[in-house]
Amino acid sequence: MDNLSSNLDRVFGALADPTRRAVLERLGEGEASIGELARPFDMALPSLMKHVRVLEAVGLVESRKSGRVRTCRLMPAAMTDAEHWLADQRAVWEARLDRLEAYVKALEKKSPKRKLK
Repeated sequence: MDNLSSNLDRVFGALADPTRRAVLERLGEGEASIGELARPFDMALPSLMKHVRVLEAVGLVESRKSGRVRTCRLMPAAMTDAEHWLADQRAVWEARLDRLEAYVKALEKKSPKRKLK
């Protein structure tokens, strides 16, 4: 569990930054060079490369260099643990909300109806 928790911490940490999320969204459309990824942002290429390195470190992105061009691609399998964790949390909260709804309905049945004037 510690390894899973550590991996989740790293993935969610990487996803916490809006620039990195935007890079992942762009890579969802297909491979892109660092220059293409940097275009929508007001930052130098070395600054964007720092974001790409963070994404690579957690396995969300893979890059390869051909000549002077570094091309990145999305590695969606790295999101599997996060997706499972989110699905588990959704199930827990849906069950809690279902129990709360049942409790509120039971209270409504027990309480006398008030007449409006």
